[in-house]
Formats: sequence, C-alpha cells, structure tokens
Amino acid sequence: MRAAILAGYGEPLQVRDVPRPVAGRGQLLVRLQACGICHSDVHIWKGDVRPPHVPEPFILGHEGVGVVEAIGEDVPDWTIGETVGVPWLHDTCLRCDECTDGYEAFCQHQRAHGLNVPGGFAEYVVADAAFAVRLPSDVDTSMTAPVMCAGVTAYGAVRRAAVIAGERLAVFGCGGLGLYAVQIAARMGVHVLAVDRDPAKLKHARRYGAAEVAIAGEGLVQNLAASPGYHAAINFAPTPATWSAIVASIRPRGRIVAAALVSEPVPLVQEWLTATGVTITGTSVGTRQEMREVVDMHAKQPLLNPIEEVDLSHATDALVALEQGKAGGRFVIRF
Repeated sequence: MRAAILAGYGEPLQVRDVPRPVAGRGQLLVRLQACGICHSDVHIWKGDVRPPHVPEPFILGHEGVGVVEAIGEDVPDWTIGETVGVPWLHDTCLRCDECTDGYEAFCQHQRAHGLNVPGGFAEYVVADAAFAVRLPSDVDTSMTAPVMCAGVTAYGAVRRAAVIAGERLAVFGCGGLGLYAVQIAARMGVHVLAVDRDPAKLKHARRYGAAEVAIAGEGLVQNLAASPGYHAAINFAPTPATWSAIVASIRPRGRIVAAALVSEPVPLVQEWLTATGVTITGTSVGTRQEMREVVDMHAKQPLLNPIEEVDLSHATDALVALEQGKAGGRFVIRF
C-alpha cells in the first residue's frame, strides 16, 4: 500500500510502498477513503510528543474514514463493506478506573493511531473493532474525517464545560476544534463568544452560530473583565497567551476547560480560586459514548468546517501550514 512514513522528526514524510497490514484477532482492516490532518499530528511529526516505542512503520494520522476490507477473528458485529471511522484511540487497557468508569480517553495505558500504532496517512489501516466507529454509509468522507478527532474532542470539551441552554460560553481559538465547539454549543442553546486573532475564522464562527466574536489582541482582557462574565471558557488555542483573557472572562463558580496541548505554564493565584470557586479541568479527545453522540449529531445535521483536500504526497505541506498557523480550515488527505 501507499503510505507517508515518518522517517525522522521534523523531516518531510516519505511517501512509499509498504506491506499492507493484516487484521488480527478483534481487529478490522480498513481501506481508507479520507484521513484528516490534525494539530496533534504536528506535535508528533516535530517530536514534541514521542511514543515510548516507535511503531513500524511509523505512519501518522488518526482521523480516518473508509470501509471494512477484512475482519479478524472474534469480531461478531461488523461486516465487510461497512463504513467505519478510525479515531485517535486504537485501544485502552479496559481495566483501570478511568476505563471502567467510562472515561477511557484518560486511560494512562491507551494506544493511539499515528503515535503508538500505525495510523491513517496510508491506504489501509488496522483498527480495534471495539474502538472503531460505525458510520452511516452515505456520509461525506472528507467532511466526516475531522469529526473522528477534532469533532469528538470539541464535543467532549463542551460536555466537560457542563454548559446548558441559556448559559454563556467563551471559546478561545477558532481553528477546526473551536469551530466545532461553537456549532455544538450553539445547537444546545448556549450563548457563544468566539475569540481568535484571525478575522476570517471569526466570520466562520459567526456563520456557525456564535452570538458574539472578539479579536484576540490589545484591549481584549479589559473588555472581557468589564463584561457580565461567562459560565464557562474553553481554550483550543495552542498557546499560553490566552490565559489572562480566559481568567478575565470567567464569572464566579465558572468552569475553565483546557483542550489545547500547551506545555508552557500559566500563572495561577490560589487566592483567586478560593474567592471565586472557579473550576479548572482538562479534556482529551472523547469517550466512545461521546463519539457515538457526536456522530449521531453530525448525521442529523453535518458539523461544518472549511475543508481542503490534499493528496498523500502533500501531507508534509499541510503539516507545515498547520505549524505556521496558515491553515484556513481542516486539511484532509483524499485517497
């Protein structure tokens, strides 16, 4: 099969022919039709996130959509030809408290496509049948591929923000994840403020349901501090620069959810926590139940995002554009 191989961190991916994988016990072989390119792929490509054991071959990608090509042993509920999604989670331990409590996205022994096992920047990929996502046969594969990670991550973040109809939510960062979160929250009847430094992204946010938009820059913190305050704030921007605006935006007893991979520390005054009762938490992709819910939502009314289809040979160009903040939407490899 044709695949884009990570031969060295930060180096261009090498597109070449490699052996097609085989579905083992409990697994599906998926012939991919599309695979989204996620900012997490950028972190792995650059070497910011490294697996303890490099998969062979090292193929990125965890937003795959395709059809079941072959079925391994002990897989009773899948048939060849079904439409299937290949998400971030390849499998988890299924034994820890997080797994047994239904929060397997926080399993510390999870394995991910494109990090611990070969991923979706290839014509075929192997998925664990218990974690593969059943999809309607008529889905738009390019539009649906980013839902496998960005969509369910946004959905999980909105769920962890615990917002309900009539409440106010501030969404910081209106890339692919932020735009999904705007739509999901708006459909729930939540009043959404979208914040980004790019006016073009804020135009999309308006079109997708944001009640307010604000440019990230000078004066934002002061304006937010003077506002009535938001019940929750979610950060999708991969930078600590949003933190002061997030703190300014949140009302007493509000909820702050970290959804972006930000490795730098941010200032936190514990006295402020005791005075306000603000809750701060994090989110990581989503659970299988949340995946089922967001796929159902997407099937009823597609979650939108600007999509740019690329050939596998241009995967590196897409990673560079994402790294440099020049992506206008979601890149999707089309097979």
